[in-house]
Amino acid sequence: QVQLVESGGGLVQAGDSLRISCAASGRTFVKYAMGWFRQAPGKEREFVAAITWSGGTTIYADSVKGRFTISRDSAKNTVYLQMNSLKPEDTAVYYCAADSVPYRSPQLQKNEYRYWGQGTQVTVSS
Repeated sequence: QVQLVESGGGLVQAGDSLRISCAASGRTFVKYAMGWFRQAPGKEREFVAAITWSGGTTIYADSVKGRFTISRDSAKNTVYLQMNSLKPEDTAVYYCAADSVPYRSPQLQKNEYRYWGQGTQVTVSS
């Protein structure tokens, strides 16, 4: 059974940093691009960042560019999202997702991802 499990969310103050993780099991995720999405109350789930299977290419939403960094440790089957200079508008449930097609560029659209985690809450107070 495929599982993606996020962890590391919490309550922080504006300007703080936080790193969230996504541990994958049940499939060889090393072949697949991975993405982070987020969903705030009353809003659509939106793209945050994605990384290729090799870790060689990353893409970011404009709203987080320069503040967030996505990375992966293939030996641990884990993807990370380092979030710096957090703002109240970053408050959301953060989800990791695994691409549906192996060995391709990271995707922006959520319907390109086949597997999803349960999410981890990140709350940034002002």
